[in-house]
Amino acid sequence: MPSKVAGKSGLTILHAKQLVRLPWLIHGFSTRSGGCSSAYGGASLNLGFTRHDPKSAVESNRAVFLEKLGAVGAKGKSWPLVTLRQVHSDIIHCVTGPTESPLTGDGLITATRGLVLAVQTADCIPIILVDPKLRAIGVFHAGWRGTLRRIVQKAVGEMRLRFASEPRHLKAAIGPGIHGCCYEVGVEVKEKFASQFSYAAELFRETKEADPVRDKYPLLFLSARPPGHTELLPKLFLDLVKANRRQLIDAGVPAKNIEALPLCTSCRVDLLFSYRAEKGVTGRMLGAVGIRAG
Repeated sequence: MPSKVAGKSGLTILHAKQLVRLPWLIHGFSTRSGGCSSAYGGASLNLGFTRHDPKSAVESNRAVFLEKLGAVGAKGKSWPLVTLRQVHSDIIHCVTGPTESPLTGDGLITATRGLVLAVQTADCIPIILVDPKLRAIGVFHAGWRGTLRRIVQKAVGEMRLRFASEPRHLKAAIGPGIHGCCYEVGVEVKEKFASQFSYAAELFRETKEADPVRDKYPLLFLSARPPGHTELLPKLFLDLVKANRRQLIDAGVPAKNIEALPLCTSCRVDLLFSYRAEKGVTGRMLGAVGIRAG
């Protein structure tokens, strides 16, 4: 189960144990619980500006989320929220303040206090990186394309370049996303990973589904091709959590400093949004992190 769940008025935020221990940090992974959106069943906390949900509902949801996250100033005003126009890339921006319009990319880093950095997800993996020594932070969006481009591995390098962060001091929290139990991909994805990673085979699971008709009437499926029967193509499942954990370790982050929340978005649509499980008609969650101004 998640390291910590903070809920009030139906709103639930997931936290990582090792990051909760840092008093100067706020962080969290939103869920679908709470909020005022009706587009995706019940009163849900959709935090993305989707075509199915009114902008006013999303803005209200974001305000409530930031309040529960603790991103509120002395006068009750929410901290600026910095987000991205995500394009499944390895582009990472270093920000020092709010931006007039969303930046294009899939990663944000900062050492500035009083900002909330966030990425949107509904199956892809949100990853938070924190330097507890130098008080620098980052958040990243890793689908299979971003993972293939090594976005979190590059993120460690960016934090080292911008803030002089030492990888051995970094702490990582991998938030809810679609897991290897449910993330079916095509053979072309496996081939792309095989061309980039020597350990690619460890990231994929192959299964063959039973076919009762084929098993009962095998002669119907005879073919001239060896070995004499047409074969069912195996299903391929990619483990994005394992892939990003491996990249973090290869970049120098100690395994003990990496915490992955065990929730699969596709398995837990009662709690989380899943683009695949809900066939594209779903909301968006935020993985968010910020540095307290005090």
